[in-house]
Amino acid sequence: MDAVDAVVWRNRAMTLFDRIPMPVAVCDVYGAVILANPAMAAEWGATSSGLRGRKVLDLFRPQEPWQIERIAQALRLRRRSRYPVSVRWDAADGVRREGELTADPVSDSVEASTALLVMVRVLGECPVVEQSPEPAAGTAEIRILTLLAGGATTARAARETGLTVDGVNYHLRRLSERWGAANRTELVARAYALGVLTPGVWPPAAVPAP
Repeated sequence: MDAVDAVVWRNRAMTLFDRIPMPVAVCDVYGAVILANPAMAAEWGATSSGLRGRKVLDLFRPQEPWQIERIAQALRLRRRSRYPVSVRWDAADGVRREGELTADPVSDSVEASTALLVMVRVLGECPVVEQSPEPAAGTAEIRILTLLAGGATTARAARETGLTVDGVNYHLRRLSERWGAANRTELVARAYALGVLTPGVWPPAAVPAP
């Protein structure tokens, strides 16, 4: 295929990409959006270029963290299967929706860097229910914070919790974003300040549930 043909086929592919009615994006291996079609942008009241660089897992909240760990493992092993993830998100129109996000590892060749083709199937609106305030940290996050406060490494925290190292790092990254912490020392300090960990005890322990 010569250069002219390549340009023609690329333009055709981009036209098809833009006309797909479901939200679709191409992301790098870290989940940052490289390309987004108009349907994806419309969910967020943005332009396609306005989503570039946004983390797809910040846009769509996974309901089962283990599903994300499975994708991370597949990328390490260069597997090519399709991986579904149950997600929820608050769209630009103010409606909370739920759906299924699928991530397909793709690349131009076996040697090329892997990207993720992300598609979102909208299943409907989430029912409006009265919810109690969300806890400052989830069960797995509290366990990880307790181990880190005691000096555990990421590898040890993974062994103790039954997660992968990538899984532990995923939880830590989400906590850092939620609490505005720059590093793990700040994360542990915030955990004490927010009443997640019990002050003045050793070994570190979580605050008992009320």
